[in-house]
Parts: sequence; structure tokens; C-alpha cells
Amino acid sequence: MTKYPSFSDQAVQQAIDAASNYYSSQQPQTNTISDDDGHLALLAECISVTIANGKACINLPLGIGSKCIPVPISYDGKVAQACLSICTHWGIPTGVKVSVSVGGIVIVSKSFGKC
Repeated sequence: MTKYPSFSDQAVQQAIDAASNYYSSQQPQTNTISDDDGHLALLAECISVTIANGKACINLPLGIGSKCIPVPISYDGKVAQACLSICTHWGIPTGVKVSVSVGGIVIVSKSFGKC
């Protein structure tokens, strides 16, 4: 079985805690749609990945597991940066979003779960 890069459990938990703390500290109020719909995505961490066979493969948290994200084949062999955001609704994790960048330019973003 191939071992893919993983994001730090601590970084993931810190993002979840930040979202949870944000909403638990809010005073109950009547919100309009323009105020806050409860969705919040927080960056957990960025890691290095190598693109191979037109894919960036990584292990994702929250029980999602190993996933390979398609990228343009012209980037094969390049070291890329994969950034993980934790998506939440009222502070509860609902999914993740991964953005893969080469040379500081995002070449693909993919969500898993609800973001």
C-alpha cells in the first residue's frame, strides 16, 4: 500500500477548535442571511506533495481517507503545496477543501464532504 503525505492531527484539531470557539462565544441574536449563515472554513495546514501520473495524492482527516486529486499532466514530477481547510457549519466539521499550488499559483481545488 502506498503511503501518502498527511496533514497534522494537531493542525486539524486547532482549526476545528477555532471554529467551535468562535460560534460558542457568539451571543444569541437574530441573524439575517447577510450576517452569518453559520458556514466557516479555516486553513489547517499546508504540506508538500509531489505530483505523479497527473495526480496529487494525500491522506485526508475526518475519516475521509486517501484521495488523489487530478492535476494537469504537465506538472508531473513537480513538488506542489497542498493546503487543507476545514469546513464547518456552526462550528461542527462538515468537510474539507484541498487546494494544490505550484509556484504559488493554485492549479486545482477539491472539496470532500460539504464545503
